[in-house]
Amino acid sequence: MRKFYILFILAILFNSCSAHKSTISSSKARKNNRSIQKRNQAAIASHRNMSSLEYIDRFKAIAIQEMNTYGIPASITLAQGLFESGAGNSDLAVAANNHFGIKCGSTWTGPSYYKDDDQTNDCFRVYDNPEDSYRDHSEFLKKKNYAKLFELDKDDYTGWAYGLKKAGYATNPKYPQLLINLIVKYNLDQYDRPEGGVAKIKREDRVLTEINNDIGRPQPDSIAKTSPDDKIYTVKQGDTLYNISKRFGITVDELKALNKMADNNLKLGQKLVVIK
Repeated sequence: MRKFYILFILAILFNSCSAHKSTISSSKARKNNRSIQKRNQAAIASHRNMSSLEYIDRFKAIAIQEMNTYGIPASITLAQGLFESGAGNSDLAVAANNHFGIKCGSTWTGPSYYKDDDQTNDCFRVYDNPEDSYRDHSEFLKKKNYAKLFELDKDDYTGWAYGLKKAGYATNPKYPQLLINLIVKYNLDQYDRPEGGVAKIKREDRVLTEINNDIGRPQPDSIAKTSPDDKIYTVKQGDTLYNISKRFGITVDELKALNKMADNNLKLGQKLVVIK
């Protein structure tokens, strides 16, 4: 009985300490958020709730700009912005200019805003304006686990929708369909633009080289372990050994050695080992 009593007292003390820690954390979060709200009080005070159509009209230009730079379909960016920010009317969008629900992460050095999400008082990034949020959305996707998406056509919104979910952007199992439904409902694919084969390869090479050269950048926990399929690349129209080697961060000589190639000739549909 005495042992039980001691354990009971210890449990009460532990719970009390945990509650105290939680209270301190919540207090700091509230204090921080009040500071952010004060800093952005002019924008918050002037905010007027937007309809979905108003939101699309407001941000379609920068979504197209980001698409042309990185190859992310403008329809996907707009659909994500609509969904994640409640058409720009969510607390996070109004107070922190965060339209994509991007959390702080280990690399973020800017101001933060706290709100309950997967955990109590999750840390979210704060931007000076919504346009910065759109630009950071593109930068955020330049990670190894999203790299394959940049090989899709920049008007392949279906591939991007399912690819984002598979790569770990969202936990909601219906996330791809939610995005696709918004794209269809508001005809967002009208802002997507196809690209020619040569332009696509140049854009892929540039973006994937940036990803491969981003040495030392911590990757999210959601990165999947490399599977055997990830080691094989299928040659497409316009590919060369040079652009394939750049895409996967290896040299041409290493690529030839991996595939026991005597020359630089490639065949459409040829399977290449691309990871050492």
